[in-house]
Amino acid sequence: MTTLSEVQNLLSDLVAIDSTNPDLAPGAVGEANLARFVLGWLDRAGLEVHLDEVRPGRPNVIALARGSGGGRRLQLNAHLDTVSPGGMPLPLQPRVADGRLYGRGAYDMKCGLAACMLAAAAARRLALRGDVMVTGVMDEEYAGLGSLDVARRYPADGAIVAESTELQLIVAHKGFVWLEVETQGVAAHGSLPEQGVDAIAKMGPVLTAVEQLGQELKARPPHPRLGHGSLHASLIQGGLEPSTYPDRCRLTLERRTLPGESPAAVEAELQAVLDRLSRADPAFKATVRSTLDRGPLETSETAAIVPALSAAAGKVLGRPPELAGVPYWTDAASLWAAGIPSVIFGPTGAGAHADEEWVDLESVRACAEIYREAARGFCA
Repeated sequence: MTTLSEVQNLLSDLVAIDSTNPDLAPGAVGEANLARFVLGWLDRAGLEVHLDEVRPGRPNVIALARGSGGGRRLQLNAHLDTVSPGGMPLPLQPRVADGRLYGRGAYDMKCGLAACMLAAAAARRLALRGDVMVTGVMDEEYAGLGSLDVARRYPADGAIVAESTELQLIVAHKGFVWLEVETQGVAAHGSLPEQGVDAIAKMGPVLTAVEQLGQELKARPPHPRLGHGSLHASLIQGGLEPSTYPDRCRLTLERRTLPGESPAAVEAELQAVLDRLSRADPAFKATVRSTLDRGPLETSETAAIVPALSAAAGKVLGRPPELAGVPYWTDAASLWAAGIPSVIFGPTGAGAHADEEWVDLESVRACAEIYREAARGFCA
């Protein structure tokens, strides 16, 4: 039985180690120090451990509680990186008050990491036939490169991604596509309008069309768990100085996608908008390209990991968890796309990416117990 003091001590140690993602905060230390701590803790707990360096100085931790053979393999996945401290006072000094632990990463998601570590250490003593594998991954907060590497290299029969979910069992979430639209103009002195074409002004109809397309997405049939896809403008850049017609204007967009919506289809949808604008205005010239995409998640309720986790949560909590979908993206989608049925289940708290972040310690303890019981049923 996992105790609250074990949870508090381990989570405090994790929060105290800076693991800010350097792709979000240039110059940040990254995940290496935390990875070495997690590796050492799991090694002392008796698991087989090693580091996979996904990018220079930015490793994944892989740890295995090996079974006797013939059972399913369960992956417990948690990310090592955090966002920057922002305006949080003393972000690396964990503070406990009223059953909550405060600090950067306490909720997103070192709480889930702690629960995975404690569960795997306990599962090693259960004499299971199947393996329990902990993957502590880098870079979830930016591009998800850590779990993409895990998905390519480590097969599993099911995965639990330990993001905080308020003890809901998440079986679906949205994906995203980042796109850039660039309008082309003609540079000229501001006093010579007959020679110039204003690329920023040419972006105006694109912005109007983006808003219209966003409304069209809301009118489409909703996904039963995720609702509608969405599209919004995120960044716009253009121009050199006040007295020059700008020859380039770049618009960055984010499209949140539903299961069944591919990046190619999303890009084609926006290209159709640009083609329509070009037909209406011969001076309109624009291109679109996708820069990053990650797919959605939709795990079948009949996949073995779903009833296994549901039964484990029911045993520990005294009630089955609610099955739900969420609008944000997680590493679970990368594992699912590689053929690993994946769900998301984690503690309760608040303040992901905010200046005050906390997690309920009892919910972390419960998750460690639930993951252990899920392993007992899934890997037996």
